[in-house]
Amino acid sequence: MSRAEIREFLAHLAAERGAATNTLAAYARDLDAAREAVPDLVHASGAALAGLGGEWAHLAPSSLARRCSALRQFYGFLVDEGLREDDPSDALPRPQTRRPLPRLLTHDQIAALFAAAEEEARTERPEAVRMLALLELLYGSGLRATELVSLPLSSVPRDAPLLTLTGKGGKQRMVPVSTRAKQALSAWLAKRVVPAHSGAVGSGGARYLFPSRTGHISRVRLFQLLRELAGRAGIDPQAISPHVLRHAFATHLLEGGADLRVLQTLLGHADISTTQIYTHVDSARLVELVNQRHPLARGMGGGGAR
Repeated sequence: MSRAEIREFLAHLAAERGAATNTLAAYARDLDAAREAVPDLVHASGAALAGLGGEWAHLAPSSLARRCSALRQFYGFLVDEGLREDDPSDALPRPQTRRPLPRLLTHDQIAALFAAAEEEARTERPEAVRMLALLELLYGSGLRATELVSLPLSSVPRDAPLLTLTGKGGKQRMVPVSTRAKQALSAWLAKRVVPAHSGAVGSGGARYLFPSRTGHISRVRLFQLLRELAGRAGIDPQAISPHVLRHAFATHLLEGGADLRVLQTLLGHADISTTQIYTHVDSARLVELVNQRHPLARGMGGGGAR
């Protein structure tokens, strides 16, 4: 039971929300796990769903929360489609989870990373020039690793200083490309060569800004290149990843006074709460912000802040 409704739900996520393939696969796994415990999910009672807390007691809180979230969305879909009149998902367990803050690089570490990349790029070795271009786009534009490695050659800006990206769920957005990044990209394009055996011209690696023999460089290779650069820059390689640089991009912009909604757009987040997690700011910065921007700090009515 419930298999047909689950297929319809997944089709709805794909068509109406543009859910990515990996997201759909995750929902399918979570709902299949629920169906093992409660075979008739469509007509399940609140009591049956409440029992899932014990059934899934072995799961980490984050895994339990993810499964329950999938079920809540599934029952919301069933109600919207008229497949059941009530929503029993209030009976589902609500584990308390805390999303860990991503690791953060200091401004000095970023400077050391760029100093090493720029010094190596001055040798004009293609791999060094490519590394600087990759670094500029990771930290300068906040790209996800997958977005960066799969950039088509056609996405490189000509006149407008903007890069067109296809992010999660196939959603497109535009992000600014700094003057520094444009210079690094120009230098890379002058060195860029499509490796042999990557397919005929116009296909395979020829399509990508950062080609490889099989298409474009992989996320794993990008990860390796960053850690190798970090080691040469005197930074602990374990502290570096594409995601850490994306987080540094957002956090450092926020520290500089950027608006959270602007960051949400730049990062391609559907929900502002995700942006808030990526861009935590220390308490000293928040106190400084209140002291500088709050009306009382400007001396309302001549009285000043008290």
